[in-house]
Amino acid sequence: MGKLKEFFERKDIVISGKRYGVDALGAMAQGLFCSLLIGTIIKTLGIQLKLGFLTDIGTYAMAVSGPAMAVAIGYALKASPMVLFSLAAVGWAANAEGGAGGPLAVLIIAIIAAEFGKAVSKETKVDILVTPGVTIIVGVALAKLIAPPIGSAARAFGALIDHATNLQPFWMGIAVSVLVGIALTLPISSAAICSVLGLTGLAGGAAVAGCCAQMVGFAVMSFRENRWGGLVSQGLGTSMLQMGNIVKNPRIWLPPILTSAITGPIATCLFGLQMNGAEINSGMGTCGLCGPIGVWTGWLAPGETALSTGAVAIVPGVMDWLGLLLVCIVLPAVLCWLFGLLLRKIGWIREGDLTLN
Repeated sequence: MGKLKEFFERKDIVISGKRYGVDALGAMAQGLFCSLLIGTIIKTLGIQLKLGFLTDIGTYAMAVSGPAMAVAIGYALKASPMVLFSLAAVGWAANAEGGAGGPLAVLIIAIIAAEFGKAVSKETKVDILVTPGVTIIVGVALAKLIAPPIGSAARAFGALIDHATNLQPFWMGIAVSVLVGIALTLPISSAAICSVLGLTGLAGGAAVAGCCAQMVGFAVMSFRENRWGGLVSQGLGTSMLQMGNIVKNPRIWLPPILTSAITGPIATCLFGLQMNGAEINSGMGTCGLCGPIGVWTGWLAPGETALSTGAVAIVPGVMDWLGLLLVCIVLPAVLCWLFGLLLRKIGWIREGDLTLN
């Protein structure tokens, strides 16, 4: 055991929840953002503006989501260049074999392939053959063997959430909104979780509501401490910036959580807000306005997952735009500010509790 531990330390193979569940998952979301998400936005713009070259650019970007995710995961695991480059093939295979649930398959298989590649890297005189060979063979073999059932299981669970939300839009609207919103502020990737589960439709709309409640809520609630810089960094960046303050005083998290519990069912029951764009948008909130943009792209050109569940393109009306504006911006800003004001008055939130360092 001692020798194995020493070998793992030398190879920087760290088997831990943080390395795989936080670092790798967060990196996977970035890989998705830089391929599927941005590609979807560009393609939708190309279709709407009737610019063929933009449509082609977006299509090409979307096509490499598997390799982008795998390479990003390898980067988070501190893989050597040879392993990193080999993961492109692994990501393509895992995403293709995993079907609609490809992102989860890529996450699991890319982690395993990267660690095997790291283990053999620079251990032989023919490293240029051994390292990419082991990484690709292990990864693609696993993709052929386990990616289909992994993808099916992830998609089935996501479909279950979507079906439950359609059956019980009020209670599931609260649950999905609160839980995905909390995941967004925690140091894990809500975007990757939504992508792995294929969260679209009403459930995706509730997820968007919860994420926006956290980001816009914290941005507005902490305006007196952080002014315009804090408004932009949290409202268009990430509410994760408040995690240090949450650890010091968990009560500051109550206003955004309560807000998400209100905006979630408003999204599902009152406006029937559906997020039918790329699944990753469901967990992005107002980060770069990706959540609202996902709803917009889903109106005009639903993604593959949404299409498989019966989504169709629509011409958004006044109620659609009103619902999007209220759920994503106005209600989070007003409700969270009011809840924050109440907690300040009773002393649960003190001056400086929300200040960003």
